[in-house]
Amino acid sequence: MDILGVGPLELIFILIIALIVLGPSDMVKAGRTIGRFLRQVVTSSTWRAVTRTSDELKTLPNKLIRDAGLEEDLREIQDVTRNAVPKDINTDLSKWQEDIDSWTTPPTIGKPIPDSDTGDEVISPEPSEEDGSEN
Repeated sequence: MDILGVGPLELIFILIIALIVLGPSDMVKAGRTIGRFLRQVVTSSTWRAVTRTSDELKTLPNKLIRDAGLEEDLREIQDVTRNAVPKDINTDLSKWQEDIDSWTTPPTIGKPIPDSDTGDEVISPEPSEEDGSEN
């Protein structure tokens, strides 16, 4: 539930900041003042006109489509686009992902890695203890 783009967590944060800044006694007075103001705004005829207009604007595209008789055309376009996508696209994507992973995944040290050109397994070099490097 967002009120003017402010969610519940942001509202709690604002209340905590207000409590710190105003203190408990002034917080009650400020709450009453804000409540009275919001009641006046919400019950005003201007607010009702704004919300009614907002609702009309949200439904306007559907109303225009219905009035123009384009509902059937819209459904037909949606059916064609659904059928245009191949059913086996997920398997193709997973194959491509595996190919990309083989190129982008760094080799593991000391384990066999398939050579991309020949297909033979190549052992990656293990760090030697002679180097003095520790893991």
